[in-house]
Amino acid sequence: MIFLNWILGLVITITCLPSSYADPIPANFTVTYYEQKVDHFNYINNATFPQRMIVSTDHWCNQCPIFFYAGNEGDIFSFANNTGFMWENAQKFGAMVMFVEHRYYGVSLPFGNSSYANLSTLGYLTVEQAMADYADILFNFRSTKGTDKSPVIMFGGSYGGMIAAWFRMKYPHLVVGSLASSAPIEQFQGLYDCRGYNDRASKSFRDYSENCFQSIKKCWNAFNRVGSTDEGLQWLHDTFHLCQDLKASDLSTFVGWISDSFGTLAMIDYPNPADFLAPLPAFPINYTCQQLQHPEHDDKALLVDIYNAISVFYNFTGQTTCNDYKDSSDSGRLGGDGWNFQACTEMVLPICSIGNDTMFPEQQWDVDAYKKQCFQTYGIMSDIYKAEQLFGGQNISTATNIIFSNGERDPWAPGGFYRQISPSLVNILIPHACHHEDLRPTGPNDPPSLLAIRRKEVEIITQWIKDYYHSIQYWPREIWSQNRGSL
Repeated sequence: MIFLNWILGLVITITCLPSSYADPIPANFTVTYYEQKVDHFNYINNATFPQRMIVSTDHWCNQCPIFFYAGNEGDIFSFANNTGFMWENAQKFGAMVMFVEHRYYGVSLPFGNSSYANLSTLGYLTVEQAMADYADILFNFRSTKGTDKSPVIMFGGSYGGMIAAWFRMKYPHLVVGSLASSAPIEQFQGLYDCRGYNDRASKSFRDYSENCFQSIKKCWNAFNRVGSTDEGLQWLHDTFHLCQDLKASDLSTFVGWISDSFGTLAMIDYPNPADFLAPLPAFPINYTCQQLQHPEHDDKALLVDIYNAISVFYNFTGQTTCNDYKDSSDSGRLGGDGWNFQACTEMVLPICSIGNDTMFPEQQWDVDAYKKQCFQTYGIMSDIYKAEQLFGGQNISTATNIIFSNGERDPWAPGGFYRQISPSLVNILIPHACHHEDLRPTGPNDPPSLLAIRRKEVEIITQWIKDYYHSIQYWPREIWSQNRGSL
């Protein structure tokens, strides 16, 4: 691999590992660790930590493009194995592929096992620090021979999509363009109707089955009634095969765990079998709703139906022996503890159910109560306008070369960017699609509309790269040519 001696020896460990989470990565790759700064913004703390990266040079030629995935809130393998769009297009672009793990997630822990110990160690978990990590890697990497003229395209989905968009705004000299898939950059206080997420998720279930929608809508009162006694709590514990005891003080956490499964299924109701946040069949909401056809059932019968329904998400393989309702990490794939902290600091994304026309419990958005809870948990005051202050919110007219793609059925889509303010800020709404579905591997059930969107994205990225090479009057001989009209 030509990559191994880059950046003056700053890579401290190089190992080849099998991938985990979902299908194997469809390429040869190297796992390597970059010696990263803990703090990019002062000179008081000079500590460093090993930041994990996955790199493939299977199809790369000198000065050809680099596809860079901005890691988000989880183990980097979970994203590398579910972002087939990058791997599938690497050969035609002659691209190197890089997936970089977000600080504080996976194994990229600035203070090792003490990273979450207290605010003095956890306080370096910010989007600004994470973006500076990626900037540090790219700046040093592109200073080496063979990559100094390589154009970088940044990719990201969900929170990673937000980072990809914001990175292009803040570091336009390091990336020539970004594909920001399912990036809710407007889902912040004062910019967004907090009902959007639950409204969109509810519609997905209702479109499958009215009985399913009504069963879920009625279950919340059933949980409260059954859970009002010690006997009922024990029945819930046994029926839902919980790993821990269920106490009255835990009931809201347990019900939130139930609710989260339905919201997540609305995000990942993909047309092909997938193993992203959990191993699931194609169109998993369909399987879920098959268990929820009797909203007229009495409380306990209805909750048995709910257990069978959530088991599609939490135990489709049948291998789970008990359910850990206090685990917010999706079996280790996402970093629930880290995201909970970010959601209390800069990434405060309002969600509510008011009315209530959704299938979720009535839920007001009380920002003062939210901030109070965050202070009690972490000893910090939520900075609810920080993202808008740093990145502009809706005022991003000076930005260029960003694709904002959103799936029509994705619950996060209402927080996306849709305004037409610049030809180089491209908005794409993908019919019938879910969460960053355009980044997923190609599958046999992909609809023609999704395939067409992916082709459009390839065309846009191709033009960005051509414009870059034209601007520097350099064309790699192996793949790119000044006179070629297309790849």
